Amino acid sequence: MSMFITFEGPEGSGKSTVMQAIAKRLDQPLITTREPGGIRISEAIRELLLSDDYHMDARTEALLFAASRRQHLVEKVVPALNAGQIVLCDRFIDSSLAYQGYARGIGAAEIMSINQFAIESYMPDLTLYLKVDPEIGLTRIMSNQRETNRLDNESLAFHQRVCEGYDQLANTYDRIVTIDAAQPIDKVIEDAYQVIIKKLD
Repeated sequence: MSMFITFEGPEGSGKSTVMQAIAKRLDQPLITTREPGGIRISEAIRELLLSDDYHMDARTEALLFAASRRQHLVEKVVPALNAGQIVLCDRFIDSSLAYQGYARGIGAAEIMSINQFAIESYMPDLTLYLKVDPEIGLTRIMSNQRETNRLDNESLAFHQRVCEGYDQLANTYDRIVTIDAAQPIDKVIEDAYQVIIKKLD
């Protein structure tokens, strides 16, 4: 049974860790992937988007995310869904709505418009929003000694707006289920797993 499941949240929410743990537990044909990235063209765009070497206009950033999303969708996500697989994806359209629409101030309607052109009718069947305060998330990044990128290095106010954007999205779309990501990681994984199992059933 095909299903498109996305994992969303601010920096340091544990999306990648939770997604990989769930992939190991699900006894289903599936693939895991990420945005921006997942395929060669989109990984190249990812390098541009996350590099500190560029001062990037907010609309340019939004368009690059949409372009990366389009190629990733048609080259990897859609073929997997058509083959009857579950697709677990680290970020999708909600990231653009939260980061560029809300935090950058472009507007959710404008971001939705360019992304509807990019994704046509493809939307997630289920989205897990791993909710955590930005202060906690950023502290996790520093303590894990993960290499920071251009978005990590934005101001705390920016990351607070990202979280506010996600909260608004969660209140708008029934497909979004909020998970308390401030809990111990094993509890976050279990909560997310139970949501997915319920959806699959």
